[in-house]
Amino acid sequence: MNLTTKLLLGIGLSAGFLGYSQDLSKVNPVLTGAPFLRIAPDARSGGMGDQGVVTSPDAFSQFWNAAKYPFSRTSSSVGINYTPYMGKLTNDVFLLYGAFHKFLGQEERSTISASIYYFNMGEVDLTQLVGNEVAPMGTSKPNEFSVDVAYGLKLSDSYSMAVTGRYIRSDLGGSFNTDNTIKPANSFAVDVSAYYTSPRFSSFGGYDGKLNAGLAIQNLGPKLDYTGDEESRSYLPTMARLGIGYDMYLDDLNKVGLSVEGSKILVPGSEFTGNYDANRKPIYEIPNVGVMSGIGKSFKNKNSIMYSAGLEYSYDNAFAVRGGYFHESEEQGARQFATAGIGLKYRSFGLDVSYLINMSKINTALDNTLRFGLTWNIGEETSNVDN
Repeated sequence: MNLTTKLLLGIGLSAGFLGYSQDLSKVNPVLTGAPFLRIAPDARSGGMGDQGVVTSPDAFSQFWNAAKYPFSRTSSSVGINYTPYMGKLTNDVFLLYGAFHKFLGQEERSTISASIYYFNMGEVDLTQLVGNEVAPMGTSKPNEFSVDVAYGLKLSDSYSMAVTGRYIRSDLGGSFNTDNTIKPANSFAVDVSAYYTSPRFSSFGGYDGKLNAGLAIQNLGPKLDYTGDEESRSYLPTMARLGIGYDMYLDDLNKVGLSVEGSKILVPGSEFTGNYDANRKPIYEIPNVGVMSGIGKSFKNKNSIMYSAGLEYSYDNAFAVRGGYFHESEEQGARQFATAGIGLKYRSFGLDVSYLINMSKINTALDNTLRFGLTWNIGEETSNVDN
């Protein structure tokens, strides 16, 4: 594997923990292939601490928890979101996310949904040293994307589940590869998710309230093969998410929602090999085991649990103000940031905007980034509106 290939592969894998150009001596994140699948794609969740497994259903529920769709207020919706990435360093790296959902049948108990997630890494000018001169080798355009389809079913008036199938392609070489040491990697994955929302009940201060809970196991599938070498295959970013939330209805128009979420990456971290380098420093390696064995080993890494909290005030489902906080241990990437956002809706169209404020000593690729999302509720209101 030549230097250019190593750099391209390193860029793609290291993007998973979103940190750059700081003192990383204490940072030892879990590295995976297709790390873009760990980046929150939509502005609404981006304004609530990068969480969405337990929040109320919206057009972008596909990424977080497709089991929320059977409780959607509209029978069909489309959403698209744009996120600039590493905006402090470049202007041609971005993420695009589009999602769609639709109810099946007249009973409003099952849904079909789909989404596409695209990560454009910009253009990379490749060069090589020929004698004493640097000669151009062309331009690489690395990119990654996923396409998925989900089926959700309401098993009771308060509980639903969903299964998602996903195709993933990661092209870190950008289709430019003269020595065949790196190639586009393809894989597939499965999500299993569940969502619970209680009926309204009399709560604090005589206000109506509602409890919500969500669970999702995401990106469970075979490793990504970038080189054809069994020893260098990369784990998918398999995740477990669990959240609980509470909605308080101040009156018929005003609602406040509070939610907390814990997530864990189900991929093993590097382990001590029992050997030392020439400087007597211990050597760590990521264990090369099967996917299920890797999930078991991931529980040895107690620092790989992340937490987030989100708050949303909404008025008549037409205006919303949001805030949130996300925390990750210093050893796993040190992502610690606050978020803020707003949501506006006019008739069937909606606009969401969010902003991220870094609170860690280590820079993040999304620091001071604005995310934008557009939604279009193209269907009729469902019976969920009355709940």
